Amino acid sequence: MLRMISPTTSLAAAATLGLLALAGPAPAQTAPLPSPAAVDEEVQRLMGLTHSKGLALAVIDDGKVSLVQAWGDRNARGEPLETDTVMYGASLTKAVFAWTVMQLVDEGKIDLDTPIADYLPKPLPEYWSEDLADRYADYRGLADDPRWRTITPRILLTHSAGFSNFGFLEPDGKLKIHFDPGSRYAYSGDGLILLQFVLEQGLGLDIGAEMQRRVFDRFGMPRTGMMWRPDFAANLADGWEADGSVEPHDERSKTRAAGSMDTTIADLAKFVAAYVRRDGLTPALAAELVRPQVSIRTATQFPSFQEEMPPADQHHGLSAGLGVVTFTGPQGPGFFKGGHNDSTGNTWVCIEASRRCVLILSNDVRSEAAFPTLVRFILGETGVPYAWEYGPQPAL
Repeated sequence: MLRMISPTTSLAAAATLGLLALAGPAPAQTAPLPSPAAVDEEVQRLMGLTHSKGLALAVIDDGKVSLVQAWGDRNARGEPLETDTVMYGASLTKAVFAWTVMQLVDEGKIDLDTPIADYLPKPLPEYWSEDLADRYADYRGLADDPRWRTITPRILLTHSAGFSNFGFLEPDGKLKIHFDPGSRYAYSGDGLILLQFVLEQGLGLDIGAEMQRRVFDRFGMPRTGMMWRPDFAANLADGWEADGSVEPHDERSKTRAAGSMDTTIADLAKFVAAYVRRDGLTPALAAELVRPQVSIRTATQFPSFQEEMPPADQHHGLSAGLGVVTFTGPQGPGFFKGGHNDSTGNTWVCIEASRRCVLILSNDVRSEAAFPTLVRFILGETGVPYAWEYGPQPAL
């Protein structure tokens, strides 16, 4: 049943309290950013060390795009990677989807803390058909687990539903709940896709169209979409895998909230700048996106299910926001999001106080080894726990 719900006073209060909690000690004084020439030299040095074939980067300073540049090749023919080359957004899609959801919350179309069962005309495990199976997970595995009824949009956006990353990784291919929803963090792409399912099957929305209208059109992102478009083909990035083999760009034919976005560094930089400026949302909901909500207590992000570390060994201040991961470092509160597949490495890091961000899209997964050094070179020490994100990394 579709219910119209106004944003609650408690949500605004929670966001306000979250901002106060984040205030903490005064952050270190903001240092000047390196010059474009210095960034160019450092990127080329790091690409040489990692054997990366292509990398695109944007810098946001005080909520404004200050640098957009691309290096290397977009394909094995040696055609140049450019700032308007279409690249795979991978899991950065999740942060854009979360922002879209918050617009729906702002408009009273959905509430973060209302169980998803309230939006569906029939129980979730009863939804299955060949058509749905081609777009969503198989929810029949939840039939004997009533805990699915306690799952909310907030739980799905904080990766705390208890799902594996994807249901097809389960022995029987059906999504299951491995711990009480909301009790801990475990990365799940299918959690985001379940929220897409609720919005599409329960509220009758088309998420691809909603993201196009609310994000891509709104912020002037003409070469960004949630599905493949023929006009992308003229300037498109293929990818390089860890062994140096080339992977053709996947022409995705279905909207997937967990990671189907194609974009360019020039386009996505506009969204990142708007996001850190908190454009397009009420202040309370914009703050809610980056408020620490679920403490992250594992040594690394993957595998999703692993033993939680003792409190003394945990990454201090690391928590799930809504579609992003939050942290506290020497420059104060910040947030980040990564994106990865066999031939893609992306990262997005922002510092709240200075409204500074670094966005990196790479069509060569080997670039990931350079991300900690490159972000540190541009922003200084942020406090991002790269060992949690990528595991141990070589010094470059």
